[in-house]
Amino acid sequence: MKKGAIAVLLGLISASFFAQNSGVTGSRAYSLAGVATLQSDLWSANNNPAGLGSLKKWQGGISYENQFLLSELSNKTAIVTAPVSRGSFGLSINQFGYSSFNENRIGISFGQMLSKKISIGIQLNYLSTRIGDGYGETNALSGNIGMLAKINDELLLSAVVINPNRAKLAEFTDERFPTLIKLGLSYEFSKKVVVFTEVAKDIDYDANIRMAIEYKALKMLYFRAGYATAPSLTSFGFGLNVDKFKLDFASGFDANLGFSPQVSMSYSPSFSQQ
Repeated sequence: MKKGAIAVLLGLISASFFAQNSGVTGSRAYSLAGVATLQSDLWSANNNPAGLGSLKKWQGGISYENQFLLSELSNKTAIVTAPVSRGSFGLSINQFGYSSFNENRIGISFGQMLSKKISIGIQLNYLSTRIGDGYGETNALSGNIGMLAKINDELLLSAVVINPNRAKLAEFTDERFPTLIKLGLSYEFSKKVVVFTEVAKDIDYDANIRMAIEYKALKMLYFRAGYATAPSLTSFGFGLNVDKFKLDFASGFDANLGFSPQVSMSYSPSFSQQ
């Protein structure tokens, strides 16, 4: 099979299988089966920009995922955030694929607190998809909007809309980048145990229901696990917080396609104060 045909095939596999995971960045979220809209950290720049509103100091991080242990399906992300008077800005750079097929995204996001319990955020993305051997390249602009609401000390709600403008992937087929609506809920049973659930609905696919749990074993050690329904995915992972660094490892498992490991590392002066 020619490289160009392989690139197209890999692109179709990626587009169909991972459309429901659009916008999920960072190993913590991935170990929670893709529940990504309820956290407030630097990965919120992609997952839910409303989560940037509570950040007080700058953060930076990188993430690498090897989907199904195939180098052609690697996913690389770098993010940096910077606080301002009423919120935080985020800059993210993401690349998926390899030389003959790749998707690239550059995003600028901003989140701010509307009150002590509610935050909102917005992200603007420049999207580029390239298929080698003469297939060409397409470019588009998209946006994300998000909200976080702290109902009480234990209960947190989230809502995110990804690509509401339905940016075009291909002009001649009217193919679009995925448009999703995500609704999330988390409940803190104790200082050690938090449970998460999230529903993600792509307009072209069945709703994906995600359920996950995070357990704080030690001050510096977290264990996580989750399950998603569409596509069916089991996930697990752990996190280490060491002074000003956070290291997270995760892996998803699909019964037909195998394991997809991911690792993330982030740094901030504020981590040592947590």
